[in-house]
Amino acid sequence: MPIAPYITAWSAEQDLPCVLVERADHRIGYANELLSDRDRHGVLWQQTALRHGVGRPEFARVHPLRQRRAMELLLCQVCGGPADQNDDGVLWLLRDHTDDWPQWPEGMASVEPPVCLPCVPVAMRLCPALRRGAVVVRVRECPIAGVRGALYRQCVLAPAVVTAGNFTYDDPVAGRVLASALIRELRGCSVAPFVERDREARPKIATRLGL
Repeated sequence: MPIAPYITAWSAEQDLPCVLVERADHRIGYANELLSDRDRHGVLWQQTALRHGVGRPEFARVHPLRQRRAMELLLCQVCGGPADQNDDGVLWLLRDHTDDWPQWPEGMASVEPPVCLPCVPVAMRLCPALRRGAVVVRVRECPIAGVRGALYRQCVLAPAVVTAGNFTYDDPVAGRVLASALIRELRGCSVAPFVERDREARPKIATRLGL
């Protein structure tokens, strides 16, 4: 199997042909909607085929369901196992944007799930963006804050896309968003140097990833 992180979408995992409609409560919905099409906050989610490992990995796309699962359960975005946690917090591997604002990444809205310690070097090797600069961060608090997705407006024939962006769950327009990623806010962040301590775990991770 080709190497691909857990949250990466594969070529056989295309968006399903769901028909969007206007609901009586002024939210968007699917014409044949199931309870599982919404999260616990009532936001509608993009429906994508679930065929992990079939075809070829499309590294530019993230699978909505696996991203959401990894964020909800704090799973490693690379191997899908539990993310690393210690007294300093949950482990995140982020692209280096230290020039964005003082105390970055404190308060950052992240759609990137955390990682486990053995997968840090794997992620840095697989992701070109991380090779250009990455920061290992411990996060003490990471509450679920909202979703990233497409905002739809009411139109004559069917709901039409207005814009894409990040939306908090308490935003009045959240009911008109088709979500594709879950957001956690990173709080209590401390940047930590990465030391590859868990060498015994690396062969297990490498086997699961096909390395």
